[in-house]
Amino acid sequence: MTEQTDEYWMQQALRCAKKAEALGEVPVGAVVVRDNQLLAEGWNQPITAHDPTAHAEIMAIRAAGKQAENYRLPGATLYVSIEPCTMCAGAIVHSRISRVVFAATEPKAGAVISNNRVFDGEELNHRVAYQGGVCAEAATAMIQAFFKRRRAEQKAARKALRSSEDENG
Repeated sequence: MTEQTDEYWMQQALRCAKKAEALGEVPVGAVVVRDNQLLAEGWNQPITAHDPTAHAEIMAIRAAGKQAENYRLPGATLYVSIEPCTMCAGAIVHSRISRVVFAATEPKAGAVISNNRVFDGEELNHRVAYQGGVCAEAATAMIQAFFKRRRAEQKAARKALRSSEDENG
């Protein structure tokens, strides 16, 4: 894949992240591509779906499997706006996705380069190529703005609650 191609598909993943954000979810988006064709897309939905496994990567992999009519996705690349967690990295290995491209690192839960380095495990029966940093600035800015806004909303809600308690004695 060329750098230009990776940037194009990452922009599609970032577009999906905006769908998550519109739902009040952490803005993470993912697309699965094979032969430079979109197989599927996904975005974070654990809160709205009441499903702790409904991460963007999982949603995209599930949809891609249905589209391909196969639980294996050899030759596919997963583009995701943030470094996958351990759960998602495991699903990527089991689906036989060939390559993962992510934008921003995730220092706390990232399992590709930040922690665990799941794809580097010698015990795995499938190797996943990976690359980080594609459109990292845009993804980082989106996540940071989301959490800044969320913290401000939580602070305002606490203040309103205190004010209401003070009025009601």
